[in-house]
Amino acid sequence: MQPSERPTVDAAPWVGALTRVELTVTDADTAQALGSGDVPVLATPRVLALAEAATVGATASRLPPGYTTVGTRIELEHKAATPIGGRVVAEARLAKADGRRLVFEILVRDGRQTVAEGRVERVIVERARFLAKALEES
Repeated sequence: MQPSERPTVDAAPWVGALTRVELTVTDADTAQALGSGDVPVLATPRVLALAEAATVGATASRLPPGYTTVGTRIELEHKAATPIGGRVVAEARLAKADGRRLVFEILVRDGRQTVAEGRVERVIVERARFLAKALEES
């Protein structure tokens, strides 16, 4: 199939799609456990993984078979600490669809305050082609 013959995915109708992912913080989610600090609170890398999980959830059921999204850019401000046992909810809203590029607004809250906020960009790819190219480059 020539590049011009590849099917395209129109994500414009998905703008506004919203997904929430919840987490109760355990020892395994802390900065101490993940090596990103030495305090027993929710680690920034875990907040980021939670935000990305929400973005994946916002599009996974909408993509045609054989397609997926991959992360390409992240801006995240981790504003408040969440202790072990605390519950956070990450919300991802598709704010913009520009061709294959998807821009999500992220909000992570603990019920009282904003824990983190930012943006995650993902790109729609054909799974098999993406993996073949990755293997070819390694």
